[in-house]
Order: sequence, then structure tokens, then C-alpha cells
Amino acid sequence: MTPTAFRDAGELSVAEVIACLCPSRSDRWVSDKATRIISAAANNPFQIVSYSGHLISLAMFIELLLQYQEHLSHLQSQIDALEEVEGYQIIQSIPGIGGKIAATILSEIGEVHRFNHAKKLVAFAGIDPSVYSSGKFTATTNRITKRGSKKLRHALYLAVLCGLRKTGSKKMREFYDKKREAGKPHRVALIACVNKLLHWIYALLVKKEQFVDLA
Repeated sequence: MTPTAFRDAGELSVAEVIACLCPSRSDRWVSDKATRIISAAANNPFQIVSYSGHLISLAMFIELLLQYQEHLSHLQSQIDALEEVEGYQIIQSIPGIGGKIAATILSEIGEVHRFNHAKKLVAFAGIDPSVYSSGKFTATTNRITKRGSKKLRHALYLAVLCGLRKTGSKKMREFYDKKREAGKPHRVALIACVNKLLHWIYALLVKKEQFVDLA
């Protein structure tokens, strides 16, 4: 629709369309978006559109944007529902792990008891080292396998970065510093921290205990 078409349609009609596209949103939210659209249409310096193809593209982008907003709203509702889950609170007791990271980790791990050992969970996440050997040769530098959940690895990596901040985990910082003092490169030390973090998460979920950082 052109700016003129939006103005001609009126705020009520625009609000009805938005409400259909975003059914979970409140009437207040819908009304606010409709008001903003009408205001933007009135202030748009390009009142006349020269090419109809631009209108088609604009309509597609608007529809995609509204759908993404609806999807994000649904995800936020699911995250909010996790607040009642014990494991969600346990994971967030680790410094550096906020709500969204905790939700990702928990959803990717699923039922922790399906892993009978922390190493099984590490392998599932794909952060176990892959060893290359041929005959009598064994590589001295091993990369992680990356065979498991990419989302879980990414969430754990972000959690480690947050945990290494000044306001993060003292245990994580101490573990990282020891790896660096042992001559490990920064990235290798980070991967070691990710591995350690996943061991902590496994132990806490199995024992149903909160994380205790260094005094």
C-alpha cells in the first residue's frame, strides 16, 4: 500500500489487519502500531510511488516483519514458561548464563538423565576433541568434533564469554587463567572452558543443586 492508501484506509482498518497478523498481541499494542503506521504515512516525503514492483517488495517485507515479531513473541512466552522449571533456575545460578542462554541450553539438552555420563553430553554438544592418527603418527593438535548441536555449542560459548567478564564467574576465570599460564592459546582455553562449563551443568542438573562460585 502507498502512504495515500494507508491514510485513506484509516487507523481502524490498519489495526484490524495488524490484529489478524499478530493475534497474540494486545489491543493496545495493535492500536499503537496502527497509529505509528498512519503517522509515518502522513510524514512520508515520497507520497507517490513510481514503480508498482516497489509496492510488492514493501508488502512482502512488512508481512515478514510482522511474522517475525509474532514468532519472537511466541518464543518469549515459551521462555517465560520455563521459569517454573527447576533446571532453568539451576542453570541460571551459573554466572554468565542469562534467561535466553539458559533456555537454549535446557531445550537442546532435554532430559539430562538420557546421558549416563558428562562425557556423553560433551560428545552430544560436539566439543569433545577429535584425534587424528595414522600408523604410528598421532596428531598433537586436536580440534573439537563439532558433530553435535550447533545451537548448544553457541549458547555455551556465549555463556563462557559472559562468565569471563569481571562480573562473571570467578571459577571460570581461574580455570581460564590456568590454561593460559600452561601455554594454551586463547581459543583453546575458551574451548576448555566450554567443556568445563558443560561438566558443571551436567553435575548440577543431575544433583539438582545450585552453582557455588569461589568466595
